[in-house]
Amino acid sequence: MKNYFTRTELALWAGSSLLMILAFVIFDRKNYLTLAASLVGAASLILNAKGNPIGQALMVVFSVMYGIISYSFAYYGEMVTYLGMTAPMALFSLFSWLLHPYRGRHAEVEVNTIGRAEISVMSVLTVGVTVLFYYILDFFGTANIIPSTLSVTTSFLAVYLTFRRSPYFAAAYAANDIVLIVLWVLASVSDSRYISVVVCFAMFLANDIYGFVNWQRMKKRQSLTPSES
Repeated sequence: MKNYFTRTELALWAGSSLLMILAFVIFDRKNYLTLAASLVGAASLILNAKGNPIGQALMVVFSVMYGIISYSFAYYGEMVTYLGMTAPMALFSLFSWLLHPYRGRHAEVEVNTIGRAEISVMSVLTVGVTVLFYYILDFFGTANIIPSTLSVTTSFLAVYLTFRRSPYFAAAYAANDIVLIVLWVLASVSDSRYISVVVCFAMFLANDIYGFVNWQRMKKRQSLTPSES
């Protein structure tokens, strides 16, 4: 694993972790689960950006932690989404990535491209999931229901594309990060402790943008040397 991460990746990982710790010390200092989830999430994202299946294993852990945090502010949509969809799909993605190593190297997944027909099916499924969850969230009296519903939409796209090994999974997660930043800014208005969660997802946004860029590089590089798996 020597020289596995580039200097940019190490700087991004270290910088994200440091800012999350600082935000916790300044705004929270009590909810260590939030801090732990943030640090696990940062590690997950930098590994996902490399196409490393370990990132998906860490995403399962993060999803459970984040589900508990969401429950504390009555963001039931987030809780249900991460515990009922993101965590299971991350587990499925872990197996998918392990089954499709690039040229036999399990530290890098083989990048996949989905066609127009599958994109159409994915779009229909996304609309269905969005409508279904809107009524579920409304029934449970979810706080800030519109951004919560949008979070479900972007989360579903992200987990689907992750499972299918598409570079666009990181773009979908970046969109989800923006929605989550809005959600937790609204939460922090009534409780400043949640500012640390806002910082967490701001750092996630930076990591997901990098992940999208790096997967495009991976796709280009792999297209020049096709997989033998």
